[in-house]
Amino acid sequence: MNINKISFLASDTPEAINALASLQKRYKHVAPEEADIIVALGGDGFMLRTLHQFKNSKTAIFGMNRGSVGFLMNEFSEEGLEERLAKADPATVHPLAMQTTTKDGNVTDTHAINEVALLRQIQQAAKIRVLVDGIERIPELICDGVLVSTPAGSTAYNLSAHGPIVPIGAGVLCLTPISVFRPRRWRGAILPQSATICFEILECHKRPVSACADDHEVRDVIRVEIQEDSSISMTLMFDPEHNLEDRILREQFTL
Repeated sequence: MNINKISFLASDTPEAINALASLQKRYKHVAPEEADIIVALGGDGFMLRTLHQFKNSKTAIFGMNRGSVGFLMNEFSEEGLEERLAKADPATVHPLAMQTTTKDGNVTDTHAINEVALLRQIQQAAKIRVLVDGIERIPELICDGVLVSTPAGSTAYNLSAHGPIVPIGAGVLCLTPISVFRPRRWRGAILPQSATICFEILECHKRPVSACADDHEVRDVIRVEIQEDSSISMTLMFDPEHNLEDRILREQFTL
């Protein structure tokens, strides 16, 4: 790919800021709007924010880990960056589109790259009706919450909630309950990427629920609709020996 124009972005940690200064001294760089590729310096949280910021630009993003978590990042090195970028493998990801309706009637649309998670706001468990493509699948899910994750997000919150790890190209979404009480034996589902998932909050005044699309939270929701937005394609770049497909595969065999 063409890498004549590189832009560097960094999180606000000292490690990332120092790395930014060193790389900008060493390599020619431009503003993000002019770049062929963006090099993001930080952790997975910063990578998600960068992807959200430039989701409509179609500019590829190569992350280097200067944070505490770096599943979506490559190893940091100042050496031979231009050669690394030229050899990097692309991984295309599509976000989830989330539409929420709140108790006061407000409707909000936003995107999630990892997952959309519904969470109880108080000590009482949430009660949620689950529909897939307009068909009721669970009339009353009693739980701390429930989430829908992309393949890229299947190793994040989804994994912590005991959801499945799925390959990037699997063409599926993960539907995973969080601390489910009833139905006791339900552990989630794997759905086609074309599915539309709808959550309706039962007893919403007594048992309020919030919906989070990555780090964007909407409180007091009564209805949440989620589907993959295939109109948006984001490209992450990875070193060939440590590409995203391979690390997701290896994560499934981590003991």
